[in-house]
Amino acid sequence: MSETWTSDECAAAWGVKTTTWAGYVSRGHAPQPLPEPDDRGRKRWDADEVRRFPRPGAGHRRAGAGAEAEALLGQMREVAERMEELRGRQRELLTAGKQQGLEISAMAKALGISRQTAYGWLDG
Repeated sequence: MSETWTSDECAAAWGVKTTTWAGYVSRGHAPQPLPEPDDRGRKRWDADEVRRFPRPGAGHRRAGAGAEAEALLGQMREVAERMEELRGRQRELLTAGKQQGLEISAMAKALGISRQTAYGWLDG
């Protein structure tokens, strides 16, 4: 008889939490359990099948996504860069407002940030 694993052992072999393993199994992204549970009623998996099964994970679906997906990711990176520039401008305006004696809550509201963020930016 071949080696069998519990869901905890399968999860450990894949480097994920047991709940993640269960999610993979339910979506068909991992092998199905063997038809017969162990003597304690627990589901078991064939260890060799778990080792051979192509594990899903970060970047798994992106590999075959194609040029459209890469273009979309490029657009996302551009937006992130612009957001960083805008955050810098927010900080500049906040500093200018402080120098003019404006209240933190009024500036935070105008900039669309929390007072805590405003205080943090001014301290940093």
